[in-house]
Amino acid sequence: MFPSDVTEINSLMSFARREGTLYYFNGPMPVFSHVESDRASFAMFASQMVVNGNCTQAEVVRAFGISAISMKRHVKRYRQSGTGGFFRGRQARQPRVLTPRVLQRAQELIQQGMGRDAVAQELGLKSDTLRKAIKAGRIVEPLKRSETVADKSQRSVHASQAAMGMGCVRVEERVLAAFGGLVQAPTRFEAGRDVSCGGVLWALPALLANGLLHRPAESFKLPKGFYGVVHVLLLMGFLALARIKSLERLRFEAPGEWGQLLGLDRIPEVHTLRTKLGQMAQGQQVEGWSASLSQQWMEQAPELAGRLYLDGHVRVYHGHQTRLPRRYVAREKLCLRGTTDYWINDREGRPFFVVNTAANPGLIAVLRQEIIPRLLKEVPQQPSEAELQADRYRFRFVIIFDREGYSPELFAELWAQRIAAQTYRKGPVEDWPAVEFQEYEVGLPNGEKQRMKLAERGVWLGNKLWVREIRQLDANAHQTVVISTDFQSNLVQIARQMFARWAQENWFKYMIEHFYFEGLITHRLEPVSETTRVVNPAARTLGAQLKSKAAQLSRRRAEYGAGELAGPLEVEVAEAYQSRQTQLRQTIEALEKEVVSLKQKRKEIPSHLTLAELPAAERFQQLSRAKKHLVDTIKMVAYRAETALAMSLRQHMARTDDARALLREIFVSAADLYPDETAGTLTVSLHHLSNAASDQLAAKMAEELNATETIFPGTKLLMVFKLVSG
Repeated sequence: MFPSDVTEINSLMSFARREGTLYYFNGPMPVFSHVESDRASFAMFASQMVVNGNCTQAEVVRAFGISAISMKRHVKRYRQSGTGGFFRGRQARQPRVLTPRVLQRAQELIQQGMGRDAVAQELGLKSDTLRKAIKAGRIVEPLKRSETVADKSQRSVHASQAAMGMGCVRVEERVLAAFGGLVQAPTRFEAGRDVSCGGVLWALPALLANGLLHRPAESFKLPKGFYGVVHVLLLMGFLALARIKSLERLRFEAPGEWGQLLGLDRIPEVHTLRTKLGQMAQGQQVEGWSASLSQQWMEQAPELAGRLYLDGHVRVYHGHQTRLPRRYVAREKLCLRGTTDYWINDREGRPFFVVNTAANPGLIAVLRQEIIPRLLKEVPQQPSEAELQADRYRFRFVIIFDREGYSPELFAELWAQRIAAQTYRKGPVEDWPAVEFQEYEVGLPNGEKQRMKLAERGVWLGNKLWVREIRQLDANAHQTVVISTDFQSNLVQIARQMFARWAQENWFKYMIEHFYFEGLITHRLEPVSETTRVVNPAARTLGAQLKSKAAQLSRRRAEYGAGELAGPLEVEVAEAYQSRQTQLRQTIEALEKEVVSLKQKRKEIPSHLTLAELPAAERFQQLSRAKKHLVDTIKMVAYRAETALAMSLRQHMARTDDARALLREIFVSAADLYPDETAGTLTVSLHHLSNAASDQLAAKMAEELNATETIFPGTKLLMVFKLVSG
């Protein structure tokens, strides 16, 4: 009945060993197998045979030569836990001495500076037990004050051994924060060498002077926790200047090194930072803070706030969550989906504020509805009504924009409020005689002087508005035409104002390249008001068809006219010539009818609809704006801070264009931090730069920064800036 090479257990069951594997048979039929060394599988199947009645414990003991007590234990386990009881991992014993509570208390005492023996005595532990726990990383010892200042390598090892995760060595404060017992972690610096991007601390005086911490407690609210509003604002400002362009990049930055710059053990994780930014962006907090900052900047430079530059920038959206309207992107020369931001800058390119639109109504509409009402409230040192009445040419301020805003009706509306406007003239104009142009020296915002040929006339626009028309004649005899209602500035000032628009264009380019200007901060969507007016998709389609047919008609007319003038070709007979011209006439007549029909259809269809009137497939939502507005405002502060430092450096530089490049090198350079509570100072020693000339400029910059006598926020430490000595 059994195979020839098996060993019988009883008359029913048997087993065989073959090449390191045990096979079990019920009569001639194999029923189970396992590797011979697999004791768990053997115990499970042997117990199963006994419990199922296939054999007795004594028969198994006799056949396999195991002890009777072992077999009894196997059967007992099977009855209690089934087959899974043989493969379940061995349960670790719960600690009897170093319980979680004892570990936490030991960590607190160690953190307070108590020695190992004193901690062991306080908690009734053996010194060896405590030593083993420290060696295993269950308790982390802080660096001793008597030890040499830690360098980056030592800090990384220390951070990796933190009990609560990478860099989390402030255990007591983090536990308090987790239970709502801490409003925010105190700022406390530790001495350290070779701190990554420590040079960005050299920008702190400029960041504070430009309003990074402008009324933070009044503007933002965060729930109790380890990280506060000041920590988040400082971190975001430092990240912008160090060119950490996106929050996702923080995953690849050492959190403890950035924590050193904030006086913390580490910076928040990306998820935590996103959450904090979202909480700060709730309600109207961001709008109020941004508006207050804009007013502060204008009041600091009223001469710049009197001449404002307006331009739109399309932020392209490549996602698929919503079908944003298409708009023309000049830099791409394509119509792409996105949102339009309208920026107000000064003549040096520094921003004041931004207005975001999901459905672009155009520059003129945004100017009328949102920008002008805000400027009337915020621009400082505007003349009074009595002063305006006393001088018929006096204005409140000048606003300068490109051809998109050209509208005689708009100019009249603005001048009725005594606001001067300046832009390029739209439409064909006749050239002026070259003898009218005279050469002038025009100073540009960067200090450069340029020779220009300029001429001026007074002209009536179509709505009977009298304006100044200034033209510039270039070397190619092209005339650039500028319209202005500023009757107080002279000819050269008007030219300087108009041709300084490059500063705003350069600002857009610089922000895109260095500050991740177009990056998304969140993918959240918000509803758009159903009363928002948008372009009718049907009208847009008809317009495209009409443009195409009109272009075809123009080409066919040109081809027909050329044929009429030239007559038949030498090799062409009269009949072929007449046939070709007849076909062209028929094609032209058909195209003319199509053009007339399309024009009639376009008249019957409204050019704009409200969002509620759009077909369901064409409706869209807008990207959440509050968090993006917050980050953009912080980047504005960072850019202004960098600009202030660059202007200071240029005074000592022969090549002024290199100022920003030098600052970028400083911001990412390592530095040594030395806090001195007794002297009340925080010394930031910058590592030497790429060459001696850069070091000399950095030394001059340090002198100017030290003169600001900046106190690090949240501490009483006076910041001292210098280069590493020795």
